Amino acid sequence: MGKAYGFFEIPSVTAAVVAIDIMCKTAEVQLVTWEKKLGGRLVTIIIRGDVSAVKQAIEAAAANGIKEPVCKVVIPSPHEEILKIVNDSANRVS
Repeated sequence: MGKAYGFFEIPSVTAAVVAIDIMCKTAEVQLVTWEKKLGGRLVTIIIRGDVSAVKQAIEAAAANGIKEPVCKVVIPSPHEEILKIVNDSANRVS
């Protein structure tokens, strides 16, 4: 079975770092990349792992972070076109 991907959008880089810390400490997930927009005032975090781990990590960050997320979603077994977009983003960050 493929990996699930979680997308978590939150205002501010500091809140994003805290959310990533919560996610990685809560469940067996891996940070894939993050996208900073509007000068870092809006950050999209992308994680991956098993469906249940990604859901648990996303919910923990939403409940315990320092800011409310703008939006969040878990995509189980995303289409290959989604994976291309995520990989392109990760390659730009590296």
